[in-house]
Order: sequence, then structure tokens, then C-alpha cells
Amino acid sequence: MSARIGVITFPGTLDDVDAARAVRYAGAEAVPLWHADADLHGVQAVIVPGGFSYGDYLRAGAIARFAPVMTPVIDAAGKGMPVLGICNGFQILCEAGLLPGAMTRNAGLRFICRDLWLRVENPDSAWTSGYQANQRILVPLKSGEGRYVADRRTLDELEGEGRIVFRYDAPAPNGSSRDIAGVTSANGRVVGLMPHPEHAIDPATGPSADGLGLFTSVLTQLVDN
Repeated sequence: MSARIGVITFPGTLDDVDAARAVRYAGAEAVPLWHADADLHGVQAVIVPGGFSYGDYLRAGAIARFAPVMTPVIDAAGKGMPVLGICNGFQILCEAGLLPGAMTRNAGLRFICRDLWLRVENPDSAWTSGYQANQRILVPLKSGEGRYVADRRTLDELEGEGRIVFRYDAPAPNGSSRDIAGVTSANGRVVGLMPHPEHAIDPATGPSADGLGLFTSVLTQLVDN
């Protein structure tokens, strides 16, 4: 029986279909989760995909954080379930307190859409165990509120604890603090990143297949556990 990975859809989600496709490419079953669901239907991991949940009213991710489905997600994450937030999903996980810091408007206040190189800083999280330290991967970035910020103490803690998972391989085009593209929780089970690995799982449809490693990595974790 293949692993079951839930993919949440909120009103305004755009990349749930792509995330589900990436899950299937990796060899798992993609289980659709609706924003109003009260439980996670027996999934073993959860992906919070990108888009513009609830139209990004107030600020990106601020309303989705209170959607009914986030209650069981937060509870499951607290018990060690792997959770991945991509773009808007990263914003939601920060708003929900599952990851530190916050996402703000890009430097220059412009929407950015381009393929970018990332550097894998931490290959030991649930979603990056299939990569090597310092490995470069090519994935798309497409966001208007993708600038990662945190106070200096938090940034220093992330550095010291090895919780920066991805950095932009060149100065962050969105102005993210310390060129951070993705971070992880203290236990390495929850990961958020602003670029879109689900759009880089096959060279026929994206700039590379480099993003597939996130989805195959978590399958290894689920089998091992």
C-alpha cells in the first residue's frame, strides 16, 4: 500500500493540482483535503500548497491559518507528522506558528516569477533527506509576498540550530533576510519554502526535475517510521 499524503485546498489555492501530481510522481497517493475538513482522513503527511488563499486578504495566509482543517494539521504536526508548506503554504505555516518568522512584500514591491537556483543547507529534514548538503537545485519562484523576515535573535537561532533548509544561491531577489528561501521546525518535520518544487518534477513541464526530491524524501521518512 502506498503512502497517503494529504494536499489541502483553500478558496484561492492555485497549486494543489500540481502538488498532488508531484506526490503521485514520487510514488504516493495524493489525498485531497478541503479547507473545511475537520480531520485529515488518515494521511501520513500533509502539503499546504501555493496560491492566494482567501484572496490574501488582511495578509497572505492570515485567514487560512484559522480554517477548520488547520486545527488537525497543527495537532498532527505537534505529534511529528511531516508537513510541507509551499509559497502561500509557507505563509500559512508561519501564521499558524508552526514555523518562525513572517513573509512580507518583496523588496521593490514587485511580483517575481522566474526560475532560480537554491542551495540545500539542511539535508536532514523530513523533506530534504534525499539531497546532499550544498546541492544546488533549480526551481521556479512566483510570489509577491515572499520576503522572509525575523528578528535577529530568531535568525541567529535558525543559523545555529541548522534550521535554514534552503537559501537562494545568489542574493535573494525578494530581499529575504540572509537569503533564506526555506526553514524547518526544531524537529525537522515541518518545512516551508517560498519557491515551488512541485513545478520542477519533470524537465518536460518545468525547468528541471530537481524539486521531486522533496516528495521522495518524505516517502523514505514515512517508510522508516
